[in-house]
Amino acid sequence: MPKHIVRLILLIVAFGVAVVSARNFLVDKSFYEYGHYRGNAVAEIARDKPKYQGTTYCQSCHAAQFAEWSKGVHDRTDIGKVVKCEVCHGPGGGRDPQQGYINASTGPIHPDNLKLAVPTDTRALCTLCHEQMPGRPLQQAQIVIEDHAGAQQCTLCHNPHSPRMIFGSLAAPAHPGNAAAGRDKIDMCASCHGAEGISAGLPGPTLAGQNEAYLVEALKAYKAGKRSNPMMTAMAANVNDGDIENIAAYFASLKCKRTVNAADQAALARKAGASVCTNCHGANGISTDGMAPNLIGQSKDYLANALKAYASGTRSNVVMFALTKGMSDVDAEKLAAYYASSSCK
Repeated sequence: MPKHIVRLILLIVAFGVAVVSARNFLVDKSFYEYGHYRGNAVAEIARDKPKYQGTTYCQSCHAAQFAEWSKGVHDRTDIGKVVKCEVCHGPGGGRDPQQGYINASTGPIHPDNLKLAVPTDTRALCTLCHEQMPGRPLQQAQIVIEDHAGAQQCTLCHNPHSPRMIFGSLAAPAHPGNAAAGRDKIDMCASCHGAEGISAGLPGPTLAGQNEAYLVEALKAYKAGKRSNPMMTAMAANVNDGDIENIAAYFASLKCKRTVNAADQAALARKAGASVCTNCHGANGISTDGMAPNLIGQSKDYLANALKAYASGTRSNVVMFALTKGMSDVDAEKLAAYYASSSCK
């Protein structure tokens, strides 16, 4: 056999021995024990457990947030709904790898040398528990994501530490008004809002059956210049706070009954794009929370103009601006027509 062939064969054998030796030296012995990974990694990952500090640990530095959480639906041990701080913000401590991840007294601890996460994409986080899906317990609040608030973050409306607390919500008036006294003060309202608060073809919105807290807030906002309307600002400027509360109580005591079949109206909701409004304004335009006005009984023109004003920013409300931003005039007209289809009688 020629010498160069022998040398080539020896070189190939030496290369093969080097490759096998390198593989045995560089590749972990447990590789491919269970699959295409190190078998020992399973035990290592299992040992690398987070170290939770508990909600009491958070209280000393975050008293306000702890108070909101402890009074909210996320701390309801009586019904088994407990979402602790570290579920959303991550564990307050970590294991020490030098101790084999098992010594709880060592490792990084918040806030000394561990920074916890502040979730920014609340839509992805909150919907882990609250996205509507078959089989999920009905007592757990559920939403259809695309219908609920568009692409807006959950924190636009909801306090993350107590989700049922909606930012900007209005509590019942501290001093409920006297409806009988308010009746004597509403003559100036009739030309725009109707003698009994039902605006049929008049320029102002229907006030009959409106939420008292909303009416008080709106009138005081006009008086203080926080809401802009030449006529309303001039009217409110001459009314004291006591009369405002009485007027609001009177209009809230009036009735606004639906004249459209509730089932027919519900069927039109999705087609009109109204489902995004129901969280604040109720399934059929009747709000269950004092923070938002009832939309039932309003005229199409009034509602459409209000939506366009919110979208342009000429009417100020952070939630409404976020929800209407980018809304076309056609969509505004369609949405207004949906709520206007149910009028007062």
